[in-house]
Amino acid sequence: MRGKKPKNNRRMEKTLDKKLARIAADAACRDFILADAKDADMAFGLAAPGRSPEHYADEARFRTLDEYRQLIREIVRQGLVDVMLTSASTNEAIAIRERLFDDSPVTPAVRANDATDIWLAGVGGEYPRQPSRPFRTATIDHIQCGKAECAPEERRLGADLGLYSVTFNNDAEADHRTLEAYKAFRIEAERKGFRHFLEVFDPNAPANPPADVGRFVADHIVRALAGVTSRGRPLFLKIVYHGPAAMEALARYDRSLVVGILGGSAGTTFDAFHMLWEAKKYGARVALYGRKINNAEHQLSFIEHLRSVADDQIEPAEAVKSYHGALQRLGIRPRRSLADDLQRTETAASYAGRTSSTRKPLPSRRAPVQPAETPDFSKMTQAEKNQWNLDRWKRIVG
Repeated sequence: MRGKKPKNNRRMEKTLDKKLARIAADAACRDFILADAKDADMAFGLAAPGRSPEHYADEARFRTLDEYRQLIREIVRQGLVDVMLTSASTNEAIAIRERLFDDSPVTPAVRANDATDIWLAGVGGEYPRQPSRPFRTATIDHIQCGKAECAPEERRLGADLGLYSVTFNNDAEADHRTLEAYKAFRIEAERKGFRHFLEVFDPNAPANPPADVGRFVADHIVRALAGVTSRGRPLFLKIVYHGPAAMEALARYDRSLVVGILGGSAGTTFDAFHMLWEAKKYGARVALYGRKINNAEHQLSFIEHLRSVADDQIEPAEAVKSYHGALQRLGIRPRRSLADDLQRTETAASYAGRTSSTRKPLPSRRAPVQPAETPDFSKMTQAEKNQWNLDRWKRIVG
């Protein structure tokens, strides 16, 4: 900035704002919001940027943070995602210092909290086995202007949108702490003109796992937001996709709730495209994909095809074939054969509560894949319950 008055990064109207307005005005609107979640440095440590192209089977070689941020720049300049979610430190580098979003239709967003269930750094970490506890590294002021206290005119230098995540564990004490922290955040955000969207994870370490996780999460969402007026409400939700019935029930309950799905771990290309396509069919209007984009062979081409699926221009199977054609034209070798990449895998199935580890053929619309039975928790020890939930959590976050 060096003495010059910084530009307002919201000078260009953002596609996010346009789409949210149209969705609010018309329940039948087909607009779909696509976000790239490049906030993994808040969770995974050195592995956050993903595998380096120079990675070999026997070495854990990852991209550098500079390489990760360069991919963010390229995706923002492409302009096909509506939201780019990053950490506060990356936001300072590319939004506040570089002014990357000034003339972009893409909205910058920042992970506003990092509760303990996303502390996934290191090998053999124990945090995911323990009930989530609320915590915030970033402050709203640091997200908005890069320092501890912002003057009113500085609050739009960085991002004015944040992701806040909560996890309910069917435990009154733990869930009370979570809701108290979220309440404090909402009040501060309203006072400082900071918008947010709400991520609600499945229980990560419940002493008494709910039999129907999708219903448990949906009930907690609508109950928690029933006491929140419009000024403090999230712009949209980000939740695990638990299948058509759970999505439809939540999406139709309250039209003011714009429901979105999280991507989870990478899986096949068909997993990514089909989950978005199916979730939209049953009421979702947002998808936030992190590892699914970051692990793609060519992220810009992957996003281009994801955008086409989101905008009803192509169906999932054809999008996979087209994506492989794009890789061939670019001279990039795909990680899987086309036949393998057209399969649904355990990764995709886990979002609907399925636990089968076998690959499934391309499903027809008339014969959807049926979920596996929920384990009988009454016959499991506490250690077995914890391990079952940890394994499911790993499938969700990758």
